[in-house]
Amino acid sequence: MNKFLITSYLIVFATYVLFTREPDFFDSSTAHATIHFAKDSAGHTIPFAFYPVDKQQYRIDARYLFRMLSEGDKEEIIYSPQEPAKGAVYSWWGYWITWQELLASLALLIGLFQIAKAITRNPTPEGLLSELEDHVPKRKRRYS
Repeated sequence: MNKFLITSYLIVFATYVLFTREPDFFDSSTAHATIHFAKDSAGHTIPFAFYPVDKQQYRIDARYLFRMLSEGDKEEIIYSPQEPAKGAVYSWWGYWITWQELLASLALLIGLFQIAKAITRNPTPEGLLSELEDHVPKRKRRYS
């Protein structure tokens, strides 16, 4: 049951990740960006990724949990051709895997596993009898 549960979880999570990224992976373009630190609207100095699209310069917030960027780093950006200002740093951690989705999906997996264990832990006597009636004995090998 554990192998089936983990395999199912990985398939569902991978499918979810593949089709829910913003900007969309299948319809997007990529560009090379340079990281520069600038002040945001609150006055904090944060890393921004600056990238050109059609001779116009765009910038996006490049900070993300556990991602360490330095001034002048070169990163790849994925953006929607219809809205080039809506882009994201194209990396495994932050674009494909986000910490919020990872924690939520693991909590859901653990919760559903605990529910399944609770349901099957104490079967009724009628359920045990029907299981014994349906049991087919194993075939014995002719030679041992």
